[in-house]
Amino acid sequence: MQIKQQQQIRAFLSEKFGGDSDSTLFERQEALLQGCIARTEGKSPNQMKTLTETILPRVALYKALSEHFPHEDAYKTMRAYMLEIVAPEKHSSTAKMEAIPGFYFLYSRIFLRVVRKSDLWESTQSHGKDHFEVTMKKCLWHTACVENGCAELCPLFCEVDNVAYGGLRKLGFARTQTLGYGGDCCDFHFFKK
Repeated sequence: MQIKQQQQIRAFLSEKFGGDSDSTLFERQEALLQGCIARTEGKSPNQMKTLTETILPRVALYKALSEHFPHEDAYKTMRAYMLEIVAPEKHSSTAKMEAIPGFYFLYSRIFLRVVRKSDLWESTQSHGKDHFEVTMKKCLWHTACVENGCAELCPLFCEVDNVAYGGLRKLGFARTQTLGYGGDCCDFHFFKK
């Protein structure tokens, strides 16, 4: 199975560790990934696609790092991957979209439609002329971290959102809590700048 994110993870490990260590870690990450995928049950095809392509490769990387390094070092390395590789890529993608005429209107419509129709979250939405809000009561990222015994990893997914949506020219973003940080929900608040 070809998973695009695996190339990114392999490059990160090679740059970070080099030599035989990166190969050993990557092989272990791949084996853990296959195990995570095989143990996942009761998910829709859409959820399995997101788990396989996005969430579980990162869970498996964290588990591989945790086997080879003390917990603090594994978490620090995982944080570097998420905030130095994943988050800037997501931010850049969103920032490029801001050049589209009518960006806020289009982005708010698409974001709300995706959240409303997807089974990756359980949420409520609201919107006004210059803002939109999504309150997520359940999130596949949080569920996957908990189900795979690494709930402490979930806050890093939350931090990626902070970077991805932070510092944009036309779209403001705020949250007061997330499931990953132990909140009752993830309360996304977006507003037109």
